[in-house]
Amino acid sequence: MSQTIASSKTLEAVDNKFPPQIKYIVGNEACERYSYYGMKSILTVFMIQVLLFQEGDATFTYHIFSSLCYFFPVMGAFISDRIWGKYKTILYLSLVYCAGHAVLSFWENKMGLYVGLGLIAVGSGGIKPCVSAHVGDQFKASQQHLLKKVYELFYFMINFGSFFSTLVTPWTLKHYGASIAFGIPGILMFLATIVFWMGRHKYVHVPPSKSDGHGFFAVLFSAIGNQSKRKAGQSFLDAALGEHNQEQIDATKSVLDIAKLFAAISVFWALFDQHGSSWVIQAGKMDLNFMGMQFEASQIAAWNPIMVMGLIPLFSMGFYPLLDKMGLKTTPIRRITWGMFVAAIAFVIVAVIQMSMESSGEESKVNVMWQFFPYLVMTMAEVMVSITGLEFAYTQAPRAMKSSVMSIWLLTVFFGNLITAYVAKINFFPIASTGYFMFFAILMAIFALIFWFMGSKYKVKNYMEK
Repeated sequence: MSQTIASSKTLEAVDNKFPPQIKYIVGNEACERYSYYGMKSILTVFMIQVLLFQEGDATFTYHIFSSLCYFFPVMGAFISDRIWGKYKTILYLSLVYCAGHAVLSFWENKMGLYVGLGLIAVGSGGIKPCVSAHVGDQFKASQQHLLKKVYELFYFMINFGSFFSTLVTPWTLKHYGASIAFGIPGILMFLATIVFWMGRHKYVHVPPSKSDGHGFFAVLFSAIGNQSKRKAGQSFLDAALGEHNQEQIDATKSVLDIAKLFAAISVFWALFDQHGSSWVIQAGKMDLNFMGMQFEASQIAAWNPIMVMGLIPLFSMGFYPLLDKMGLKTTPIRRITWGMFVAAIAFVIVAVIQMSMESSGEESKVNVMWQFFPYLVMTMAEVMVSITGLEFAYTQAPRAMKSSVMSIWLLTVFFGNLITAYVAKINFFPIASTGYFMFFAILMAIFALIFWFMGSKYKVKNYMEK
């Protein structure tokens, strides 16, 4: 009897601890995020100051690269699920990632830039959907309660790496040049790969699975091909009946419904990711000296990860409960809508700062610390849109379609960055001008209204796992 009790206590202790292999995955994440955000923090400045890009061309290139980092997760998810499995996909694409950093470090011209960024986009984007899923694979059913904690740790490591790399890498660029500034993130990525590889014999390896032939695209293509057989009164997807059952068709419909709703959110990312492009360009024309300390323009973005870590508990434990008590129920659609309007306000503030700079005649008179306010407002928007959207996406499709919905969520970032790249390319407004910032503020407000209207018609589902 006593042995049974002791045994159960031992099992309970084990179930309340992270699996030992988690340290390899978390260590990998910390190094990988440092390398990614470090490289990205100096990208715009490097293109303008070293490669002599025009501001519009630098902004275009930055956002095309950012968009590709959120396009290749679709490829990574397919390779992982169908061919290599998560471990091999992460390991092999991490080596591609390392090669991209090496190219940026040693090949300091436009061709080197494009080749290096292309490799990094494939590597970074390809492993993105696999790492977080690989973490979940390491936990037993009795350890499900630890998943929230491990993902909180993951989010902390992302912002921890982002904060320090955004401070250190611009300083390295100024004092040691581009090769060293890009080389250090490359070394961190190589270390990330080694740390991940060290846990190879301890991981739970979930093998790739074959498609059952009833996934999202299978049903969609079947419906398209059978439109001539659709009967009167049937919906577009009902044409797939016969090849797929009603449950599979309804699941596909849920994915299309959320995809239409998410389309409006793409504009949010068109604004948010500009803290690495147009906001850096604006900061570079401001007084970068504050209280005797000289900052680099690309260091100012380090505010974002620090603010994120502070605002998440403030919103979840303070702001949202307060609104609920006031009768303003904080549903996911409402939170996202509010966040989109808040993002528009952030760009209005940036436009006012720019207007002050342009009217003064001497842009350097405006201190860069004024950017603190738009960063704070935009980070509030990020908490309301990004975190809520990720949670909302997960609940809106059944298990068989969850990967499709999560891919669609990542594609909103892809399309958002394409919008910014296009606006920069046509050069309708000078980059980082008052008109440029106000254009995005108005665009965001319009799409916030569109999202609010579509959200009011959307029938919320709940496909949480039982």
